[in-house]
Amino acid sequence: MTNNIIQVQAVSKIFGGLTAVNNVNLDIAEGSIYSIIGPNGAGKTTLFNCISGFYIPDHGTVFFQGLALNGRSTDTIASLGLSRTYQNIRLFSNLTAIENVLVGQQPRLTENWVESIIRTRRSRNEEKTSLVEGFKWLDFVGLSEFANSIAGDLPYGAQRKLEIARALGSKPTLLLLDEPTAGMNPQETLEMTALIRSLRDKFNITIILIEHDMHVVMGISDYISVLDFGNKIAEGKPEEIQHNERVIEAYLGPGGAALAQKYRKKKVS
Repeated sequence: MTNNIIQVQAVSKIFGGLTAVNNVNLDIAEGSIYSIIGPNGAGKTTLFNCISGFYIPDHGTVFFQGLALNGRSTDTIASLGLSRTYQNIRLFSNLTAIENVLVGQQPRLTENWVESIIRTRRSRNEEKTSLVEGFKWLDFVGLSEFANSIAGDLPYGAQRKLEIARALGSKPTLLLLDEPTAGMNPQETLEMTALIRSLRDKFNITIILIEHDMHVVMGISDYISVLDFGNKIAEGKPEEIQHNERVIEAYLGPGGAALAQKYRKKKVS
């Protein structure tokens, strides 16, 4: 039987008179790469925010490894093993790359403020361990040579990788990536795709991905859910989603499915 690491049960989120997420259900298998796609304004990031604790659902419940997350603080959720990146880069731009990764480790640290101030042996040992761990993640994402570089001075693609390294600092079992290839050139996109795959394959980290690049989505996903106007309109394997008429209509508008079918026939002939 497949173990589900995340279960989203009938989750809705309403802002004033706008229902951004409407009665969405997801069952995400442990060790999978699961993509959530849909047109702009479909409710994807709002759903991410409900899963990661930034929003409390107005209806429904999010379960992480069987534990209800509703109402728990974001730092508590991070300490449970759920971490995320953002659609817009949110690094500490005036800190170095390694300092950013160290900040990401805070949910896992056990020293208290007194130990930190008086520099106890336990505090010093934890600091050394954190540095080793931080350099490991920087090396993994290919940024070890930039460890002491100011984050805001790094190239755009490197900043995206640094965000992932920082998220990995808390040793997550589930990683939410919000448009990780946005703004990247083709080479950077290929590198990011390989990095995401290796996170799952080498560390068994479950990935939930929001992504607009359909080449990335179709090439990397085990399973896909599609949102439109806050509603889940389809779910399935990549090949099923590619030929789903409701999905095509959502992206291309009325008549889009017929146009796509006509294009496919023309391409074959």
